[in-house]
Amino acid sequence: MKECTAKEIEARLHEKGELSIIDVREAAEVATGKIPHAINIPLGLLEFRMHELEKSKEYVVVCQSGGRSFRAAELLERYGYNVANMSGGMLAWTGKIE
Repeated sequence: MKECTAKEIEARLHEKGELSIIDVREAAEVATGKIPHAINIPLGLLEFRMHELEKSKEYVVVCQSGGRSFRAAELLERYGYNVANMSGGMLAWTGKIE
């Protein structure tokens, strides 16, 4: 599975303007702030909502510290999605939040 750092994602966002980011934290956690344009699909609902995602896109998965996003990325990868886990999660994020 691919892994990336928060700094790498921040640089890619600055370069491209937007990435497909899936935030697998619970709604209450996301309410404290999320990476701009990230979509929130809590880990417990991911298996039921993965049909909303496109297999042709690359996704970066994020959570609070990297553990849940690692499990989410494993699940999505098993189903043929192109994903990378953002290690360190939002605790490592120093970029803008919304």
